[in-house]
Amino acid sequence: MVILQASSGFFDFVKNQLIQFVDYTAFANFTWGHLVMIIVGLIFITLAIAKEYEPLLLIPIGFGIIIGNIPFYPGLKIGIYEEGSVLNILYHGVQNGWYPPLIFLGIGAITDFSALISNPKLMLIGAAAQFGIFGAYAAALGLGFTPAEAGAIGIIGGADGPTAIFIASKLAPDLLGAIAVSAYSYMALVPVIQPPIMRLLTTKKERVIRMKPPRQVSKIEKILFPITGIILTCFIVPTGLPLLGMLFFGNLLKESGVTKRLAATAGGPMIDVVTILIGLTVGASTQATSFLTAKSVGIFALGAASFVIATAAGVLFVKFINLFLKEGKKINPLIGNSGVSAVPDSARVSQVVGQEYDRTNHLLMHAMGPNVAGVIGSAVAAGMLLSFLM
Repeated sequence: MVILQASSGFFDFVKNQLIQFVDYTAFANFTWGHLVMIIVGLIFITLAIAKEYEPLLLIPIGFGIIIGNIPFYPGLKIGIYEEGSVLNILYHGVQNGWYPPLIFLGIGAITDFSALISNPKLMLIGAAAQFGIFGAYAAALGLGFTPAEAGAIGIIGGADGPTAIFIASKLAPDLLGAIAVSAYSYMALVPVIQPPIMRLLTTKKERVIRMKPPRQVSKIEKILFPITGIILTCFIVPTGLPLLGMLFFGNLLKESGVTKRLAATAGGPMIDVVTILIGLTVGASTQATSFLTAKSVGIFALGAASFVIATAAGVLFVKFINLFLKEGKKINPLIGNSGVSAVPDSARVSQVVGQEYDRTNHLLMHAMGPNVAGVIGSAVAAGMLLSFLM
């Protein structure tokens, strides 16, 4: 009898342990939402590998989405939203806006602003493309988002992931994951989204306009540009200082010629490490339980609209200023899309579409001007939004 009771107690113990083990597995906590998000992560990885759409961004984000949507028993301190977990600690760099300025430092250290310096009026194209930000801001207000949420959503139109993360962390931290994933998704889809808009808004004659080669820019001009740039932009929009300050500082490291090691570190290992961390944690923040909401769907729709508006505004603005330029000095409107600050992808799109109509017409060097101007423009727009929404 004693043996039977001991045996029964042992089997009950094993049974309870097995039940507890099953409760702790992902299968016991699985929902259809997790499956949907894992499929989204797999799509991101597939696009990155098969189509080479922004692989440096989409692979970390896609894998992060998978990590974030493996369900687990609450309280284990392994989830990105569980205080004290490893992922949560890494995610502080996103939540508190630490990573975006470091990304901007790296961008500044690898960016050549010569095309913009040689033809300053291209700055206007970069500014015109920011219309998408304020168009989406107005649309978001109309759909019932708060002014702060609308501002964070609108910045997606700048096609600048770090800026979108920085603004969302300040204005709408609850929407951070959806805004970040939306911004990076549309950055990756630049080669798909922009060409049809460019063809629709231009004539065959406009697409073959040839522009004069940009003039040679001196070293002193390159050195003075980040110094004057930080003073002019941040005196107007001081709230853009974290992004613009780091962008221009990184560029000065590059152009000074005496800090090559620092520039190489900022534009190489440092930006690579931060890109990995920002991509993985942003992806992991898309847990189905908090991500799959009506607001998230609205954000993706508004993000697409703002991106389309920004591209169209850049192209149409070039067509407008061409009305006032003499023959031989006109700008090819196909570079208007590059005012969207997805560097250098939108500039490459200008080149690819242009060569569809004239294989000897090289637009890349001209498109880089508004492209880098778009980086500055999106940071200035972000500063403006912060100044009246915080």
